[in-house]
Amino acid sequence: MATDAPQDNAIATATADQIQVTLTHHGKPVELSFAHDATISHLSERISLDLSIPPSNQKLLIGGKLGLQKPPFKNPAIPLSSFNTRKITLMGSTTAEVSSLNATITAASTPRRPGPIKAATPARTRDPKRMQEEAQYTFHTLRPLPYLPRPERSLAFLERLRDDAGIKAAMRTHKFSVPLLTEMDPAMHTTQESRTLGLNRNQGEVIELRLRTDAYDGYRDYKTIRNTLCHELAHNVWGPHDRNFWNLCKQIEREVARDDWRSGGKSVGDQEFYEPSEEEMNMCDHGGWTGGEFVLGSEGGGSASLVSSAGGSVDARGLGRRDILAKAAEERAKRAKQAEEDSRGAGSSQH
Repeated sequence: MATDAPQDNAIATATADQIQVTLTHHGKPVELSFAHDATISHLSERISLDLSIPPSNQKLLIGGKLGLQKPPFKNPAIPLSSFNTRKITLMGSTTAEVSSLNATITAASTPRRPGPIKAATPARTRDPKRMQEEAQYTFHTLRPLPYLPRPERSLAFLERLRDDAGIKAAMRTHKFSVPLLTEMDPAMHTTQESRTLGLNRNQGEVIELRLRTDAYDGYRDYKTIRNTLCHELAHNVWGPHDRNFWNLCKQIEREVARDDWRSGGKSVGDQEFYEPSEEEMNMCDHGGWTGGEFVLGSEGGGSASLVSSAGGSVDARGLGRRDILAKAAEERAKRAKQAEEDSRGAGSSQH
């Protein structure tokens, strides 16, 4: 008859047969234990059971060659032991978080009986008619995602967009009234091929904007997000990305830049805007600009540089379409700033 092994040896054996995996989710570490032969599929199952994040919402950013992985995995048998010591970031929302967001969107999309517009209190320096229009043509509810870190910063970002002088002027001009402006969870609209920057639901009932970086640790360039908002506002009128849509999108961008007096707004002739080529406009159904979503699309294709209306170019060698337009927006902002500095320098030299 075999004798029982000491209890300490049993504990040691159990520990030796397990591996530890540490995930980072919403900035906090989560430690999980697995059998030594566990696979990435077992990891997905534990995430679903322990963290209430269903596989459809899971995205794993794994250091090294594995990169971004999401169920259903191309290779579900990848052993955990091959990457358990690497940095693993879990991006995904729980079932409760998704339900909460959907409930808010549904409530904002429910038709409401329009009430009378309250008369604005006259002020010495304000136009009462303009105040009434600003109260009517605006984003009526701002909602950050409460389960992401520091939602108060996202709320302040949304408030800045709502109160942007150029955005307010464009809202009045086109009579845009949006029930809900909210932030987008980066994990919900990110794949290896594309990255959704904005979403317009039901022609302006809800507009979602990607404010944060993919790792939740920072915020994107303000003017890039503002241009995304201009794009989504154009979808209030036109759905497909045809010539009518692009003409309106450019018009709104010009109006926002012109009327942004707090940033030293420029006339239309002083500002540069992205003009999509006919080829790009015809690629709307092939991974580029799709279905009311501002998507920087599929990898590959396209020329080596994106030429602006002023004749400058953005080096796009080695980049996919998802990065080209972002770089173009950055270049436009740099050129606008340089033009303003040159103008100020010229004015100073005349005195």
